[in-house]
Amino acid sequence: MNRDMKCGAERSGENRIYMCIDLKSFYASVECAERGLDPFTTNLVVADPERTDKTICLAVSPAMKKLGVPGRCRVFEIPAGIKYIKARPRMQLYIEYSADIYEIYLRYIDKSDIHVYSIDEVFMDVTDYLSLYAMSPGQLAQTIMNEILREKKIASACGIGTNLYLAKVALDITAKHSEGRIGILDENDYRDTLWDHRPLTDFWRIGRGISERLAKYGIYTMRQIAQADPEVLYKTFGVDAELLIDHAWGRETVTMADIKSYEPKAHSISSGQVLASDYPYEKARLVLSEIADALCLDLVTKRLITDSLHLYVGYSKKDGITPASGTIGLPFSTASAEIIREYADRLFGRIVRRDAGVKRITLTFNNTVSDRCFQCSMFAQADALKEEKQMLTAVADIKEKYGKNSIFKAMDLEEGATAIERNGQIGGHRA
Repeated sequence: MNRDMKCGAERSGENRIYMCIDLKSFYASVECAERGLDPFTTNLVVADPERTDKTICLAVSPAMKKLGVPGRCRVFEIPAGIKYIKARPRMQLYIEYSADIYEIYLRYIDKSDIHVYSIDEVFMDVTDYLSLYAMSPGQLAQTIMNEILREKKIASACGIGTNLYLAKVALDITAKHSEGRIGILDENDYRDTLWDHRPLTDFWRIGRGISERLAKYGIYTMRQIAQADPEVLYKTFGVDAELLIDHAWGRETVTMADIKSYEPKAHSISSGQVLASDYPYEKARLVLSEIADALCLDLVTKRLITDSLHLYVGYSKKDGITPASGTIGLPFSTASAEIIREYADRLFGRIVRRDAGVKRITLTFNNTVSDRCFQCSMFAQADALKEEKQMLTAVADIKEKYGKNSIFKAMDLEEGATAIERNGQIGGHRA
């Protein structure tokens, strides 16, 4: 196939043409755009100045990366000789920029052909748009990227491939070394240019753990995976070996249509908190109650109920203790904060050690379904549950209209409580 996959050629067979567009050093680029600075010449890191130098930088500008500073380093890891701007995270601003850029995508591609992979990355099936615009994939990509740069002052990169996997690999590996930050791959190009590429962790979905397990068999490249004994791979990775082998050959069976039609068998919602310090048992228990309350409001807002809870508690690293994890069933499916707090507290008391500092808490509500499925236990007080639901609905409405901290409980003012601070954050960072 022609290196630029000319219009029409890809539609003669089964291949489709996908793009994967990534916004370069997104958070840092937004902060530079807001200051009228060029991220390719400005040293800037996005990190909360009120936190310690152990805090992780959410992003560093491309200029910092050129100096060898990794994108997700801790502040203290930045060499002392580098002068830089430290920008406080503004998550709501980044969401607004991302939404504006999504609107640019919609000028060219219908939303049914776009999959938002993250706040700064999307996949697009552009097969049916190339003849419409009389453009090659590279030309269409450049047009969209230029519009993003012109309107939002955000640089981007793009991977183009004959399947979703190749588009992602073209972005992650090939685009970095290509003119105009656009990488293009089909299966033949992939095997010709990347089969012997190292390290394996540069490839999508291969993390350090998988790479280390492969290394035990002397496997360090995609070529070696493709040529390995399948039985060894299946014995090591189970059903995941099928995906690993397909990717080694540059194949991917999932399409945009598959993504859009996917329906998970089970639904859940969760919320977690990484604590600023090691919390003793009772203070951690307080935080769990706050998390349970917030999740119950989420249930009511979404008109959902749950039938069981899962709790994960990570201890202080200095204690070297295996994290606690457990599940507890509820007497019936419900969104009652009173019932859920009680059972969350029981689970906490059952699995959490009293002699260790708690660093992380994550609470999950399992098997969430519509509250229209509600069937009250013969022992439950239906009227009381209905009254509580009405109260929670009113609280949710107030928070929606006036802000999450417009109404809170007395326990949220106790020492060690985190709800008020957490309500002012998005994704654990300042809004």
